[in-house]
Amino acid sequence: MKIKKYITYGEPTIGNEEINSVIKVIKSRWIGSGPVTQRFEKKFKQYKKSKYCLAINSCTAGLHLSLMAMNIKSGDEVITTPLTFCSTINSILLVGAKPVLVDINPSTLNIDEEKIKKKVTKKTKAIVLVHFGGLPCNLYPIINLAKKYKLKIIEDCAHAIESKYYGKHVGNFGSVGCFSFYANKNLTTGEGGMLLTNNLNISSKIHVTRLHGLSKDAWKRYLPESVNPKRTKFEHYDVVEVGLKYNMIDLNAAMGIVQLSKIEKSWRNRRKNYRFYIKRLKHLPVLFQKIDSYPVKHAHHLFTIRINNKRSKKKRDNLIEFLKKNNIGTGVNYRCVTDMSYYKKNLGWNKNTCKNAKQVGDNIVSLPMQPTLTKKKINYICDKVCEFFQT
Repeated sequence: MKIKKYITYGEPTIGNEEINSVIKVIKSRWIGSGPVTQRFEKKFKQYKKSKYCLAINSCTAGLHLSLMAMNIKSGDEVITTPLTFCSTINSILLVGAKPVLVDINPSTLNIDEEKIKKKVTKKTKAIVLVHFGGLPCNLYPIINLAKKYKLKIIEDCAHAIESKYYGKHVGNFGSVGCFSFYANKNLTTGEGGMLLTNNLNISSKIHVTRLHGLSKDAWKRYLPESVNPKRTKFEHYDVVEVGLKYNMIDLNAAMGIVQLSKIEKSWRNRRKNYRFYIKRLKHLPVLFQKIDSYPVKHAHHLFTIRINNKRSKKKRDNLIEFLKKNNIGTGVNYRCVTDMSYYKKNLGWNKNTCKNAKQVGDNIVSLPMQPTLTKKKINYICDKVCEFFQT
């Protein structure tokens, strides 16, 4: 039996509260970066228990700004994972540095911390870690290695808003933590992101470079007299850094504030979905991400399965097509970055560069995980996945 309504992969959960919050900002006539964005920063900082929090327009922007703030430049090397979205690699290239890949642990799908040391050279300046699917990397061994070789750590927390490692929120372990609020993330602002740091110097620099390098943003220069009657009526701005247009605006922040208030309830539903999938699909010739190697809170952003080639000759792309024909959307998170034509041509990467990530990237598929999935829908998804392997 085929379900009538298509089950969208990564469908955002948006209710009347988010809609009303955005409408309120529109009616205020101040829709750019302003008081709502500042309030969102404060609330996110409190949630993540971090010292400094800066709202930006994407996690990609956060990675780029972080590398700039650390003065990573041409001639430097930055270690990262091959199982990630292209923005991780592109951010390194945009500052002129060379991305150096360390293969993944095929069980956790995170960077293999035991292989990092072999890739450290005199040119290595930083490590960009990706908490894949919401599972924190095994951070303490990496932190110890980074201290030994005086390397900066940037945490790509695009999947890991709720994640904790040994009881501490991720994003607080490195010099900077970057979060994504894209449409399909656990917390969405449509487009958007957040940057955390406990370093005042980094915070101060990025506060300026995220908005053209201006000394003051528009809200501070045109602050309504009703808010501060003593302010002068006109102020010039100065350009004090070479900056970019990476700020968040109040329209996005208005949605984010409401989403943040629901984050733990949504997480509990995602965890419920995860447990249900495991129970229904564990008998199939598939592999799951191992999430209990060390004490963590998994954000459950992704639920991935990998076809076990030792037990099945089925192909991942055929599974995707089968599910699509049965009105089920899926995602591929991710193909190995060594498959991408630009990197192959310009960096010399190939199928043998990171064999674990290549094998995973050829066989992985993500199933719908949104917290609004009904039991009927998730049962249907499981039924169809089982049917694919039985035919």
